[in-house]
Amino acid sequence: MRIRTAAVAAFALACALTACSSSTDQPSSESETTASEVSQEDKDAAAAAAGIPPEPIGADRQDLLDTLADAAPDVVRYEDEAIDAARNQCSAINGGAGMLDYLAAQRFTYKDVTTTEEQAARINDALKASGFCKL
Repeated sequence: MRIRTAAVAAFALACALTACSSSTDQPSSESETTASEVSQEDKDAAAAAAGIPPEPIGADRQDLLDTLADAAPDVVRYEDEAIDAARNQCSAINGGAGMLDYLAAQRFTYKDVTTTEEQAARINDALKASGFCKL
């Protein structure tokens, strides 16, 4: 039994190493794109397709923070985290995800901030009512 397990493990390792190796004499494809080559416009389009609104700035940012603070005051202790959590929660809201309160509670729990599902429900209601998640 041990020999068979060892043989299977050795075979799997050999397959993995073969799959990872590549020939260096083949030219790379010009169609390959790295993250640094993706334009901001493409990034924004991808975020919108995922149901994520653009990052708010100026008065819109403050309006969102005020909306979140009214729903659950502690979540805005770390403003950048709250903005990111709100944008990501919009993806769930816009995508028709289930368990929205649970997801919001997870997203808005960071560092020393803990968000309950009751607070998360208020956050979800606030995000929907404010129109922030509408693309």
